[in-house]
Amino acid sequence: MDSLLEHLDRFSEVLAVSRTTHVSTWDPATVRRALQWAGYLRHIHRRFGRHARIRKALEQRLQNQWKQEGDSGPTPAPGLANFQALGHCDQLLSLRLLANPALGDASFHFLLQQLFPGPGVPDAEEEALQGSLARFARCRAAAHMLRFHAYRENPVLQKDSVMKTQAELLLRRLQEVGEAEAEGPGRLLSRLWERLPQSNFLKVVAAALLLPAASPRLQEEELGVGSPRTPGDGRQELLRWLLGKSDIAVAFCRNLPAELLTSVAGRHPELSPVYLGLLTNWGRQLHYDLPKGLWIGTEPQDVPWEELFSRFQSLCQAPPPLKDEVLTALKSYKAQDGDFEVPGLSIWTDLLLALGSLV
Repeated sequence: MDSLLEHLDRFSEVLAVSRTTHVSTWDPATVRRALQWAGYLRHIHRRFGRHARIRKALEQRLQNQWKQEGDSGPTPAPGLANFQALGHCDQLLSLRLLANPALGDASFHFLLQQLFPGPGVPDAEEEALQGSLARFARCRAAAHMLRFHAYRENPVLQKDSVMKTQAELLLRRLQEVGEAEAEGPGRLLSRLWERLPQSNFLKVVAAALLLPAASPRLQEEELGVGSPRTPGDGRQELLRWLLGKSDIAVAFCRNLPAELLTSVAGRHPELSPVYLGLLTNWGRQLHYDLPKGLWIGTEPQDVPWEELFSRFQSLCQAPPPLKDEVLTALKSYKAQDGDFEVPGLSIWTDLLLALGSLV
């Protein structure tokens, strides 16, 4: 019994560490040992599920771990809070590793090979484990692609299932770090911004902001965790971070497609004044070239007329109140410039004329 309890203590530590950056030191052999350990405890659950004395001793040890505070060692990871959790501790471990970006490439690929060995006839237990982890493997694989691959252009990212999976994974990570520390989500997002391909990361941010208020796809189902979590809080953390970083907000509004930004601004009214303010500043950088009959910029980074019109056109095709807010702003700018109706005197007049029936 003492040996069994010691195994339980050590695995609780392994499970806790699996969610930290320490897994960056894990090689494939370490991952294999951790999975074998989890498999052993799952075997214990199956063997002693009806053995009252052993079950009570194991559950008492788990409860004691759960209540520990101030321990200098790793705190037991959420999810291994009772005897029933031992029945899926291999799922918990695999989930932690699949969702942990600190796991090295070699170890990550080894883990996938262990979970999904390819053609063959797996036994019933392996098949059940593979089924329960299939969606989590897709999520982690999506995060892996986020580091190294560019995505195809898709102005309606909410219809892209891969991007949606990446967005859900991002919100899940934000909630996990937010539960541990109030400032955790902001730091995580800043690290991702610094380390990941920024144009792709901005697309994932937009897709995350477009997710519905409750998305169950990444919630842990029946894994012994306390109250279920939804992506709602993660979206608010994401929006707070985005609006608090002016340079990132500019990149977000400048680099993403017009239709996508219109959708995000319509979903989150806090973003629309920021986006409209940037469009206004970009418009004021242009001047009218009389010989060419065009509005042009003086600097290479200036937004061209065609793009400015496309973005205002998309906003004016949005439902109220976003459309009304944009049209009110354009008419106000036109009045400030002298309320001219002749083309070439005010960019706001020309935008309203070009928008035509949308006004």
